[in-house]
Amino acid sequence: MNWYLAVLKNYAGFSGRARRTEYWMFVLVNFVISAVLNILATWAKAFSIIDLIYALAVLIPAIAVGVRRLHDTGRTGWWLLIGLIPIIGTIILLVFLVTDGQPGDNQYGPNPKYATAVA
Repeated sequence: MNWYLAVLKNYAGFSGRARRTEYWMFVLVNFVISAVLNILATWAKAFSIIDLIYALAVLIPAIAVGVRRLHDTGRTGWWLLIGLIPIIGTIILLVFLVTDGQPGDNQYGPNPKYATAVA
């Protein structure tokens, strides 16, 4: 949960790098919250509105952490747009997101793996 909160605290931070753990823990918690809200929305209409508000609230942090994750692999954040290409683009983006970050510093900053971990 700390990784999820760390992404939300860095709400619109598109610079720097994000570890795989930071990205995938955010995706996991976001998926669980969205799934619960979707299930509740089938029972009560009010949860549909809450689900929409939640989705809009985490849209920018999700894009920002995706860009920082691509920076960790040495790619520009514009590669996130390749996911718009059906099937092939999604597969390519998934490979980029699961790839280990570049060791050492790169043009986007120091390696976050060796920086202070989130407590």
